[in-house]
Amino acid sequence: MGRGATEWRRSSKIARASFDEHGDSRGPASLDFLPFQPQESERERTTSTLSIKAQYPSEPTMAFRISGLCPTPFQAFYGLPDNELAALGIKRYIVDAHPGFPDRTEMKDAEVGQRVLLLNHVHQPANTPYRASHAIFVREGATQAYDAVDQIPQSMRIRLLSLRGFSDDGMMIDADVAQGTGLEPVIMQMFANPTVSYIHAHHAKQGCYSGRIDRA
Repeated sequence: MGRGATEWRRSSKIARASFDEHGDSRGPASLDFLPFQPQESERERTTSTLSIKAQYPSEPTMAFRISGLCPTPFQAFYGLPDNELAALGIKRYIVDAHPGFPDRTEMKDAEVGQRVLLLNHVHQPANTPYRASHAIFVREGATQAYDAVDQIPQSMRIRLLSLRGFSDDGMMIDADVAQGTGLEPVIMQMFANPTVSYIHAHHAKQGCYSGRIDRA
């Protein structure tokens, strides 16, 4: 047998081995640069799709309500001279950037030129270890609190938020961090736990209170 015939037989064996391994006729392994990817059955594709939908629901399945702080307790500070505010631990700012000064009553960023008050607010008054307060902005002149169902205010949408789920008696049950553009699935997940009575949203970076979320 000549050398040419011997080389032809060796090449044929390599080709057959490649065919047996991959289940197709893509040729010798030395020419097969793409990794083998087995075909998924219809049942496997359906199961995989359902699993992804279960983990990442596309639509909320429970109504929720987001509310801002009632402005009434802050109205006594509107118009006070700076020195009187300072004596109360409050500082007035003239807004010079938008966004940047999110009002916690109307739940929107104050416009450039408006006046806001920076003050300490007890956002978790429960008599538990989680009792807490932090600095917040209140727009001077605000008269109506934000209150909407199944809507995320823009002041939340554009920020990274920390969500904290509390029980009726003010004990923290759950917590998570989410971008404002993806709040709904996190809210749904927390409220799926019946022991979570309400959720407090905080700005994840500064830690200040943003708003309250309840079941609607």
